[in-house]
Order: sequence, then structure tokens, then C-alpha cells
Amino acid sequence: MRPILMKGHERPLTFLKYNREGDLLFSCAKDHNPTVWFADNGERLGTYRGHNGAVWCCDVSRDSMRLITGSADQTAKLWNVQSGTHLFTFNFESPARSVDFSVGDKLAVITTDPFMGHTSAIHVKRIARDPADQTSESVHILKKPQGRINRAVWGPLNETIISAGEDSIIRIWDSETGKLLIESDIEIGHKKAITSLVKSSDGSHFLTGSHDKSAKLWDIRTLTLIKTYLTERPVNAVTMSPLLDHVVLGGGQDASAVTTTDHRAGKFEAKFYDKILQEEIGGVKGHFGPINALAFNPDGKSFSSGGEDGYVRLHHFDPDYFHIKI
Repeated sequence: MRPILMKGHERPLTFLKYNREGDLLFSCAKDHNPTVWFADNGERLGTYRGHNGAVWCCDVSRDSMRLITGSADQTAKLWNVQSGTHLFTFNFESPARSVDFSVGDKLAVITTDPFMGHTSAIHVKRIARDPADQTSESVHILKKPQGRINRAVWGPLNETIISAGEDSIIRIWDSETGKLLIESDIEIGHKKAITSLVKSSDGSHFLTGSHDKSAKLWDIRTLTLIKTYLTERPVNAVTMSPLLDHVVLGGGQDASAVTTTDHRAGKFEAKFYDKILQEEIGGVKGHFGPINALAFNPDGKSFSSGGEDGYVRLHHFDPDYFHIKI
């Protein structure tokens, strides 16, 4: 399995996202320019220019027409995927950390960081079909002082919003009323900040990764803890195979401590675990710094990782990967 090295960012990667067909890969980094690549050969198609700060997150609509990005420049922007033109800007009072389109792409959830006296908030915005009709007013703003929210995604049928962040608690909110429905139990939940959250392809469960050196699998409706995957380093990124029962964890120690270890000792590899047996089944090495972003192609035949080293590595699996026996 030879990875394709995709060099287009000058700064550390923050997020990776495939479109629904799996032919395009979108990458966000701290260098202000979200980039789109061909997902089969790693060719760079173009960049989306207009942000003035690190871009933390992105999401692409189901029809691959619209891209939404959230940035440290206190805006979230809508783009035309094909032409790269900027369609609309949502302005906030603090950095936009996470963005996620709802099922049907009529709504988007955007989270903003605590900043200069503002608490963190979850904003629900309407997304207009025609960019000319787009407005910046929020349908809901959910505010609870709870530290930075690193990720917020839509639950089944857009009825709920699931948020997780620095305070290590996962919360499920009612998207209609903005009421808090369930919180994860402190006893069984993560002990440190949650860095990443990804839903399964069928939307029935989700996986969270945390600085407490573990990843946990949860039921999306009841917030029941299903599985826990333990590793020996902080987890920055998680993803799940849509095809096989595999979960992938990526991480490494904090970027500030990276120079103190050799790149083999730094454990900068993507680790594969059996989703059901919770056992490690393999790893993919290669990055020269912590892995900050992971994404699985929707067809389950390739995955990509983005690191603190500014590279995106695209891995197409060998045939024997699909017959791993434990």
C-alpha cells in the first residue's frame, strides 16, 4: 500500500472530508486556503481563497455543489465547489470551530469558540437554495458555558445536534427547541478534552476521540457507551470504515513536544482497531508529526490522513486488507 503524498498546504492540516461519491477530498489547514483534490490520484483541483485565518473545519453538500468552511477569522463561508467562488459569509464574534450540513442541506450547524467574554455557542443557520436569498440570521443559538466545542454534528433525521469538546462531555440537544436532552455520564465518558467526533455511515452510532488516549463508540439516540478503544497516545482524529468493522485512530503527542522524540518513538501512525473486538489490527506509519485529521472514503477502499507536517497522505488499500483475520 503505497501512499500518495499530497503537498498543497504550508501549515498543519486540521480537517479532511470526502464528498458523498468519494471522488473529491476536501482538506482544511492553518494556512487559510481550503483545498480540493481528486480522491483517486491525489491531484489538486483547486483552492478556495478568501479566509483570513486558520480553517478548522469544512463540510460538503450531498450534491457536491456547496462547501461550507469555518475559520479562526470569525467567519464561516459558503463556496461553490465547482468554480471556487465565494457565495456567502456568516460573521461571528469568535472563531468558527465546526461546521456540519444537515440531511437535505437546508440547515447547517456552526459552533463558535469562547472568546473575549463570549461563551461558546452552537448556531443553527438556514441554507438557501439560491445564494442570492441567503441570510445570516440564526434559527437557534444554543449557549451553555462549557468550554470550547470542538465538534457538533446532526443526529438522525436532523432532530438532534450532538456536541463534544474541551469539557469532555458529549451533549445531545433538541434541534427544534434547543433544549439539552442527554449528557454523557462522567463515570463512563472521556476524562479529557474530546478532539474529534465522526458518525457511522448509517448514522446509528458515532465515535469520539480524546486526549485521554482513548476513543469511544456511542449509540447516537440513547448515548449508550458501546465500545472503548485504548491507545498509548492522545487521539486527535478518528474515523470508521463504512465497509468493514474497523476504526482508525490518529494522534501523537502535542505539537510543542514533537522535537523531543524520534519520529518512530513519536507514534505518528494511524492505528486500525477491530470495531467489535476492540483489538489493534495494524497501523499505517508515515507522518513526521501528529495526525490531526483522518477520513475514510465512502466506498471503504481508501483513506486519507492529514498531519501536523502539512502533508495529506492518501492510502488505497491492497486486496489483502479486505481479508484480515483476527
